[in-house]
Amino acid sequence: MAVMSIGKAWEETVAFVARERSLLFPVALLFVALPGLIVQEMTPPELAGWTMKEAFPDVPFSFWVAMLLGVILIWFGSLTLFALALRPGISVREALRLSLARLPVLLGTALTVVGLLGAAIVAAAIVIVLLTLVAKPLAAALAMLLGVAVGGMMLFASVRLLLLNPVVIDGNAGVMDSLRHSWALTRGHFWRLLGFILILALLSAIVGSAAQAIFGVIGGLVGGPDSARLTGGIAGAAVSTLLQVYMLVMLARLYRQAEGA
Repeated sequence: MAVMSIGKAWEETVAFVARERSLLFPVALLFVALPGLIVQEMTPPELAGWTMKEAFPDVPFSFWVAMLLGVILIWFGSLTLFALALRPGISVREALRLSLARLPVLLGTALTVVGLLGAAIVAAAIVIVLLTLVAKPLAAALAMLLGVAVGGMMLFASVRLLLLNPVVIDGNAGVMDSLRHSWALTRGHFWRLLGFILILALLSAIVGSAAQAIFGVIGGLVGGPDSARLTGGIAGAAVSTLLQVYMLVMLARLYRQAEGA
């Protein structure tokens, strides 16, 4: 099993980002931050404030299309950043072309994983419906367990496939081979990678919320509530993108450690 050092990856990441920041940050802002900010601004207020205790709001179909396009564009930008991180000397143009060529594989892996999880949920739901006909209390308990199990499966799969993007952009394998290879690379490193992701997510949430609040107040003083929301959103997106660049480069370095072994 490969030795995966978070500390070594961090040291290499800091050095790489400092050296190549003129390439990384423009790509991240254009293809990661901007699509996310546009989708955020397009989100209907009733959807943003929706809770599971209420009926799901009627959201225009155009919003879902825009969100899907935004997600695809963000994945494209992430692949480009991985290409820049994994292939020293590559130009931004070459990285964009490589990402465009490998994007269908990444989309195929996403559809495959979603399909497998969906099939498991449907199968479990059928079992619960059948049990409802026999014993409703038992079915209710199983439904709760199903929700916990689905959440656990999604978390486990997301960590085990954490190196999927670098696998896709660094090789020429298809959908299933990329999934198998990325799954194999993270074998034995689940808890280390889970801790890394949780710490980074917590840091991103804290720093992003702080930036959004501070710049939102400044924007509100200058231009009122609408300006506060927009300014805060831009500041939060910029900070989150900065942290995401470091995260992606770190994942590239962890991938190289696992692949090299």
